Amino acid sequence: MSTSEAPDPPVRDVLPAHRFDEARLADWMAANVEGYRGPLRVQQFQGGASNPTFLVTGGDGHRYVLRKKPPGQLLASAHQVDREFRAMRALEGQVPVPKMRALCEEPDVIGATFYVMDYLEGRIFRDATLPGLTPTDRAEIYDDLNATLAKLHQVDFEAVGLGDYGRPGNYFERQIARWTRQYEGAKTDEIPAMDALIDKLPARIPTDQSVSIAHGDYRLENVMFHPTENRIVAVLDWELSTIGHPLADIAYNGFIWRSHSPGWGSLDGVDFATSGIPTEAEYVARYCERTGRGEIEDWPFLMAFSIFRLASISQGVYRRILGGNSAREGEAINGCLPLAEQALAILEGRE
Repeated sequence: MSTSEAPDPPVRDVLPAHRFDEARLADWMAANVEGYRGPLRVQQFQGGASNPTFLVTGGDGHRYVLRKKPPGQLLASAHQVDREFRAMRALEGQVPVPKMRALCEEPDVIGATFYVMDYLEGRIFRDATLPGLTPTDRAEIYDDLNATLAKLHQVDFEAVGLGDYGRPGNYFERQIARWTRQYEGAKTDEIPAMDALIDKLPARIPTDQSVSIAHGDYRLENVMFHPTENRIVAVLDWELSTIGHPLADIAYNGFIWRSHSPGWGSLDGVDFATSGIPTEAEYVARYCERTGRGEIEDWPFLMAFSIFRLASISQGVYRRILGGNSAREGEAINGCLPLAEQALAILEGRE
């Protein structure tokens, strides 16, 4: 069991591009969030390239998290914070999620759709190598990450009220089409590897048509662990969730073993024999055991598809940075190109 303490929230003053009328927010919370007491203080969490996220502290010290759509012109079907709210509210008691408080879809309150949930104390691991922890800690953390995903994929989505949350079947066809549109809508330069993926991926779609809730962005950085215990207390960032294919989630989760970007997460340099962190094959095999699966069909396609999605997302982030609508700071670098080239190499058996 780890004995490290949860750090203070990584917050700062609200960035100029993301400021809103805090008095109107206070009025809305007084009317819609049970138990809220003013006055309030608003700070912004660092990061949040997709949906800006804020720490809201009430007059009694109670802390909430507010997550909103970003400013500026947005791509179609992106930044759906309303879907995040609906998924987490429905999954309460099924998998670890924060307590949802209220959703606001009226733009005249703070200028965009947003929701409020309770703030949770816990640890979010930004470095996938888990430095400073013991091999036992690392093994337990990765095992609970695996177990929680398996548990999510076994939730009866009809029974929890998410039967109409997405269209069952043909998930990969629809997703390839969606991320192709997203990429083309945010395109800034010619990237031949993306064109090749758009051409080749549809022909490799597996025959397996399994259906489950799909988180869409399931990785170590998007879950929160208990302050002192190696168990997940909240799965976060449900923006890309839908009724989809469970193998898309496990492949995306598995990209951490292929990633070379410390900013996104990478296991480069890890000694899997001594660190406590499982290999990619061991991690996937444990997931299959938990979900009763046999051999997975065409893992290279699943991995290439996951990286293609990331490449498209990266193109959108780059476009927002150029437009001044991202919470990220520093030089604008387009991560789409290296991701697309890596995905194509995996699909073609060159990596």
